[in-house]
Amino acid sequence: MGETEQRPTAGSRLGAQENAGISTLEHGQKPPMTPPGKLVSIKIQMLDDTQETFDIPQRAPGKVLHDAVCNHLNLVEGDYFGLEFPDHKKMMVWLDLLKPVMKQIRRPKHVVVKFVVKFFPPDHAQLQEELTRYLFALQVKQDLAQGRLTCNDTSTALLISHIVQSEIGDFDETIDREHLAKNKYIPHQEALEDKIMEFHRNHMGQTPAESDFQLLEIARRLEMYGIRLHPAKDREGTKINLAVANTGILVFQGHTKINAFNWAKVRKLSFKRKRFLIKLRPDVNSSFQDTLEFLMASRDFCKSFWKICVEHHAFFRLFEEPKPKPKPVLFSRGSSFRFSGRTQKQVLDYVKEGGHKKVQFERKHSKIHSIRSLTAQPSEQHTEVPKQSARAYGDSNDAAAVQSCRQGKEVKSSAEDTGQHKSPSLKKSPKEGRKMDGAVVSTVEEEEPAKDRMQQNRPQSQQPSTAGSLTGSPHLSELSINSQGGPSVANMTLSPNLSPDAKQSSPLVSPLLNDPSCIRADDEEEVKRKRFPTEKAYFIAKEVATTERTYLKDLEVITSWFQSAVSKEDCMPETLKNLIFSNFEPLHKFHTGFLKEIEQRLALWEGRSNAHIKGDYQRIGDVMLKNIQSIKQLTIHLRKHNEILMELENGIKNSRKLETFCRDFELQKVCYLPLNTFLLRPLHRLMHYKQIMERLCKHYPPNHIDFRDSRAALAEISEMVAQLHGNMIKMENFQKLHELKKDLIGMDNLVIPGREFIRLGSLSKLSGKGLQQRMFFLFNDILLYTSRGLTASNQFKVHGHLPLYGMTMEESEEEWGVPHCLTLRGQHQSIVVAASTRAEMDKWTEDIQMAIDLAEKSSGPAPELLASSPPDNNPLSVSDCSSLPAGLISDQRPVSISYVCWYRMQSLSFYDILQSNENQLSGNLLRKFKNSNGWQKLWVVFTNFCMFFYKSHQDNHPLASLPLLGYSLTLPSESENIHKDYVFKLHFKSHVYYFRAESEYTFERWMEVIRSATSSASRTRALSHKEPHAY
Repeated sequence: MGETEQRPTAGSRLGAQENAGISTLEHGQKPPMTPPGKLVSIKIQMLDDTQETFDIPQRAPGKVLHDAVCNHLNLVEGDYFGLEFPDHKKMMVWLDLLKPVMKQIRRPKHVVVKFVVKFFPPDHAQLQEELTRYLFALQVKQDLAQGRLTCNDTSTALLISHIVQSEIGDFDETIDREHLAKNKYIPHQEALEDKIMEFHRNHMGQTPAESDFQLLEIARRLEMYGIRLHPAKDREGTKINLAVANTGILVFQGHTKINAFNWAKVRKLSFKRKRFLIKLRPDVNSSFQDTLEFLMASRDFCKSFWKICVEHHAFFRLFEEPKPKPKPVLFSRGSSFRFSGRTQKQVLDYVKEGGHKKVQFERKHSKIHSIRSLTAQPSEQHTEVPKQSARAYGDSNDAAAVQSCRQGKEVKSSAEDTGQHKSPSLKKSPKEGRKMDGAVVSTVEEEEPAKDRMQQNRPQSQQPSTAGSLTGSPHLSELSINSQGGPSVANMTLSPNLSPDAKQSSPLVSPLLNDPSCIRADDEEEVKRKRFPTEKAYFIAKEVATTERTYLKDLEVITSWFQSAVSKEDCMPETLKNLIFSNFEPLHKFHTGFLKEIEQRLALWEGRSNAHIKGDYQRIGDVMLKNIQSIKQLTIHLRKHNEILMELENGIKNSRKLETFCRDFELQKVCYLPLNTFLLRPLHRLMHYKQIMERLCKHYPPNHIDFRDSRAALAEISEMVAQLHGNMIKMENFQKLHELKKDLIGMDNLVIPGREFIRLGSLSKLSGKGLQQRMFFLFNDILLYTSRGLTASNQFKVHGHLPLYGMTMEESEEEWGVPHCLTLRGQHQSIVVAASTRAEMDKWTEDIQMAIDLAEKSSGPAPELLASSPPDNNPLSVSDCSSLPAGLISDQRPVSISYVCWYRMQSLSFYDILQSNENQLSGNLLRKFKNSNGWQKLWVVFTNFCMFFYKSHQDNHPLASLPLLGYSLTLPSESENIHKDYVFKLHFKSHVYYFRAESEYTFERWMEVIRSATSSASRTRALSHKEPHAY
């Protein structure tokens, strides 16, 4: 009887030992005997468009054919791929690996089975083999050509440029034009050819393996990457598309993702005839009912999609292949279908253990050659990743394109090559050592950054690189870069796309500043500590100097950067120019001299000057008294800030050109906060001086040489603060209203005289669709509720408003069966809202009651705010709030507090914001990631509920930022093996950072100010009811 005929492969013809690919059998088990019988020929179309014929026994299951294809390709990570074919109804279905092939493919002579990617991992760095990444790159190329992978022109051109680089090598205009004329990668390619060549020009020296890596890096950030749409309808009959990905089930309208159901939220998937059912786990914060129902075209379509969902869930979520169910004795109920094969974890473990041999392969379309694997020593436990071309493309407005094009990136990945490429007619090489880690390049909303193990011994003479921003992420932060041009490690994160569910990650963007040049030896740090004074007064004086440096940089944003930009544009009236700069320039000049004086005193105190005399110079009160008395002479300029703020806003309101100019200026890296915040900095600084002098006076005994001057300085600054305090609160409220105005869509007149901001935050609103996440904004006369818009601007769309005049409030947990639930009854409308915790509900209850009392004391109802109040019936539009995107805001404005609160499910009161203005701090900290060994020295500025990271205090703009709302502040435990003094820990979900201060005083100060940001105030008594802050 017939045995399977062994077809020679390219590797076997060269005498290489045959690689059995990746088997789903446990170690020590033998594969089952090939079923005897007549052989059947099956035609397989490969990803490079070649066709191969495989002869298999007639009764062989699908797994035999799948393994035969993987063995032919010498493909180790074959579990990511599948075989699809048109069934008798011309519907494309996946080959079931457990069923006989002939029961699925009825007429094999007339069917071509396609070998394609089936499971797209969240990060292509999980693909350990170069061949696997090459096949994934071919899949991306195929999806582009077929219109399945949709994106904007910039991303499309960038993707094709990497394909061209891998196929013909470095840029040559003549060759490029000829190649693009012969090869059509997308329909209507001619319009993009110039842009493709422009991008290709920047890939000089990039190998095919590197091009594959960069291609996948861009593609994985696109919303349609790895997505196959399945037409369906919701209960209202609206046409939608369903898809399944590694994260869960996705809902699209057209090609726009409108919702996502993460696997963690899904309790059960089932189908009944044409209905596809998703049962969700009960969750008070969820916006959906328990069971969601979708109608598909037919039962076969429905069952096919259900099978794909089952397989995706098993592959990405389970640790091992699910066990088969026992056969029922009498009756069977439901489908017996189950996932067959290794899970992703098993594949990663197998490859990491090195249980296979490396082979060479050919790239069918490439004129350049590369070798699949590196020779590595078995002891090496990490993998090198192709380096990104050190050239930036600044003209892209697409998040994925911008993210990938940033410079100076080096990320960890899988096996990389140093030699020549060949393609999937494969040749095997002798057994080599393996250097695999299974490590993954981290993704958004805040994945764990790569370990600090990165190339710590790398010479510093490498090609300079420049920092780029993570835009489009949670987020908001920029990639790290050595300010002297050295290499740095970047965490590639653009978690989610512009949609909320997180392919890119979080956001908020975590600081990724892994420059080895900043890692200090612990012994060196200890020696440095012993050289300097250790008394508390010295560290208080040092805090004055460090915060003064930051304050001076903030003044320079106005006096240098803003003034320079204004002088180049004819957009601001001369009177407004004179008003702003004539009042800020004297302040900048004075504080420049003040900082020099403080630094000179510290130098004497530390003994770094030949003129030091112990005792006379180990104090700071005299310097503070002298300069605070000088600041009083500048009060006339400080009183002008109210006028500056209002005139600037009036100018913006009346001039579209000035509005555009200010918005564009806020996009500059140096403007790391909203522009108006910099205009208020001089008033904030007075409160800092007052706090510092209070701590100094509390520290000194009455007989200390510095006590009298310190007390006098405190009296002077307290008098100034008291005079300006009321004005400052009005300005802060005015600035906050204008900031919120930019965040909201659908408002006519948010900023009106008499309106006071009280609280903003995320609550769940009960509607006909269940509990839906909404963003609430509470003022002294009105309560707004909004949802995050689907536009790239990440603004909030107003759904409705409730005047507070005549409103009543009552707890209604028992009535609705929802924890932490309130019913708000207005004169014309009632709503039911739920908070995430009891503490959050108490904050909202207290503030809403206070606002109702204020409204009752006012003259009457609030004026109408909205152009129209759209009904709150937005099905399938609630974001997955599990993570903050890394690419955050596509227009690159400073990330708003509202946006952070939405993603972190937090709330903030006006009192919290006033407190944050007082709790600002700057200085050097040592930072360490959870899995890293070295400590990295950074200059850190804490302000506006966020930590901003710099290489040094001399840098003009931050390299990265970490919004702290929602983070927990603790001390490391013994089990974490942080055997250092003055270390505190910040963690949010799986993201952990350790920071180390230089002294007990600085440690306590950092703990104090960060705690103010990580725990919102429980009371909102910023002002008494008798002292409204209307402007």
